[in-house]
Amino acid sequence: MKRLFSGRIAAFALTFALGGGVLFCGVAKAEEPKLRDNFPTSHTVVKGDTLWDISATFLQNPWMWPEIWHVNTQIKNPHLIYPGDLIRLIFMDGKPRLTLDTSGRVFKLSPKARVVATEDAIATIPLDEINSFLSRSRIVDEQEIEGAPYVLSGMDEHLIVGAGDKLYARGDFDTAERVYGLYRSGDVYVDPETREMLGMMAKDIGSLELISSERDVGTLKATRTTEEVRAGDRLLRQEERAIDTTFYPSAPNTEVNGVILAIEDGINQVGLLDVVVINRGVREGVGAGNVLAIYKRGGKIRDRVSQDLVQLPDERAGLLMVFRAFEKVSLGLVLEAERGISVSDRVRNP
Repeated sequence: MKRLFSGRIAAFALTFALGGGVLFCGVAKAEEPKLRDNFPTSHTVVKGDTLWDISATFLQNPWMWPEIWHVNTQIKNPHLIYPGDLIRLIFMDGKPRLTLDTSGRVFKLSPKARVVATEDAIATIPLDEINSFLSRSRIVDEQEIEGAPYVLSGMDEHLIVGAGDKLYARGDFDTAERVYGLYRSGDVYVDPETREMLGMMAKDIGSLELISSERDVGTLKATRTTEEVRAGDRLLRQEERAIDTTFYPSAPNTEVNGVILAIEDGINQVGLLDVVVINRGVREGVGAGNVLAIYKRGGKIRDRVSQDLVQLPDERAGLLMVFRAFEKVSLGLVLEAERGISVSDRVRNP
């Protein structure tokens, strides 16, 4: 089983709504933070912790950590949490609050300054599990990838291509566009109820630079490859976007009722820290950081008295956080898995 502690330390800015008196107004107000039984009064941050892990040591519903953090509203800069920091649980007006004690930090000394590297700050969730999806792989319209230029061959008609090698591709090249991403067509996602085509996974294979083009054949140089290039791999214009690795857990602002369409690696059973695709996206109000409860579909049994088939209710089985939202689908990381979860199980507001 995958470990909740990923071992990756990445930048995380613990940003608060200052002065307004409300922390992360997107969080649903119907649910309140619930302390665990035998909760500790403090936790010392160690390398490998994530903010989700830390919150789970205090709370039954760790995604609601923004509700119980207490900060000095006179501090305007975002807080960063580092290994060595002490998280204390206190009560103010009878309500639990988490506070940050930085006296245990280990500083890097220099003649002029004391510095704690930003990259040593803890992450919200294990970023190692989602890096490839954060950076380059994406979900596109089927028509977009089918109409894109495609690889013909490498030099000398072979396709053992590495960084620095050249290849030929065929399609409509814009000479003003010099950089392309190289992708391989993956799973096609169809809504199981409406049968609407929602998108196709475009798996990142590498990056190319256009050297020249003549008619519909382009000569390109590979600047990066992740695996062997194949004839038919597609070229898409390089996607320019800021990669945001900071996630603020919140409930969606709208009611969400969806299903799990697929799991990374094409398996059917979902486990802790698996990446899943759901059939809800930006158009349904889903965004990065949204937390959704996973419900195991109830089965059907025969009533031995009436002999009717009875549909059993869905049972809550886990929790996921959306880390990337596209127009019609989203990618989420499973952060809690209490029982067997499968493709076609439901996702709803927590």
